[in-house]
Amino acid sequence: MKKHLPFLFGTLLLLRCPAQAQQPKDLTLAFGSCNKVELPQPLWDDIARDKPNVWIWLGDNVYGDTNDMQVLKGKYDAQLNLPGYRQFRQQVPTIIGTWDDHDYGRNDAGKEYPFKKQSQQLALDFLGEPKNSPRRQQEGIYASYTYMAGTKKVKVILLDDRYFQDELERGIIDRAYVPNPTGDILGEAQWQWLSRQLTGSDADVHIIGSGIQFLPSQHPYEKWANFPAARKRLLDLLIASRAKGVLLISGDRHIGEMSKITLAGQKQPIYEITSSGLTHVDPRIVDEPNQYRVGPRVNQQHYGLLRFRQKGKKLLVTAFLKGDNGKELYRQEIEMQ
Repeated sequence: MKKHLPFLFGTLLLLRCPAQAQQPKDLTLAFGSCNKVELPQPLWDDIARDKPNVWIWLGDNVYGDTNDMQVLKGKYDAQLNLPGYRQFRQQVPTIIGTWDDHDYGRNDAGKEYPFKKQSQQLALDFLGEPKNSPRRQQEGIYASYTYMAGTKKVKVILLDDRYFQDELERGIIDRAYVPNPTGDILGEAQWQWLSRQLTGSDADVHIIGSGIQFLPSQHPYEKWANFPAARKRLLDLLIASRAKGVLLISGDRHIGEMSKITLAGQKQPIYEITSSGLTHVDPRIVDEPNQYRVGPRVNQQHYGLLRFRQKGKKLLVTAFLKGDNGKELYRQEIEMQ
């Protein structure tokens, strides 16, 4: 019997190798925000041609702006029934997402919104969340997912920036938001969850998504910088957790841009890709300061794309902002360390 052992061992190797060879080396994530069901939606076929493994909604997925849950449900149903989006859902294996204010329920709404529990269930219905999902039992729609690019792990962490957000005031004259120095965005339960997602994580890349921008601080609109204590807490957590390969993705602004920051004690910069304007952009935003911006500010309808590929022991990612007919509006090559 012993003389047959080498043959059996070789057979086992042959059986295992094909599965290893079939492991995908690339991973493509597409994302976007600010999507009005009443407006033309020309980008779904373009996004589908990029063959994303995952589509990520980043908020303002519909514009409900209501206290009436039947109105909000009607907007979601209308989006699901659009032929272009219906076909897109059949072409893309996985659709996930979070929300921002307009699909949460009301413009600029935070923790004071009285129908947030009902709104949460409608948002999760739209995203196809199973009825028995723990996400339906918690307060807030934050969640995390893990995907593979070759042998590398990519963790997507989607935050809920509305359910627990403290209130902001606007200036009487210029109507710009007045920062809330001690205000919070995430709520303590979500902060503790986020810390667990980052600290001790074995993922090679951590993509953190939020409806509003993380890094830009100079424009007068909604942003993490309106809550400086919360923004500092987030950046401090990114340092303390030693999470590898952090990328930020955001929406809300009706423009697209990429920002970059290098945190204290870290060699690898953190990029934020803002993709906002699936159906409409803001032509009034011709120029505005952003000390972290790299590349142009995009004022055309667009979506974001992250294409990961493993090269030996390294994981490379190309970040794109792309428009109608597959037009490349900007790209950034990033080597994850």
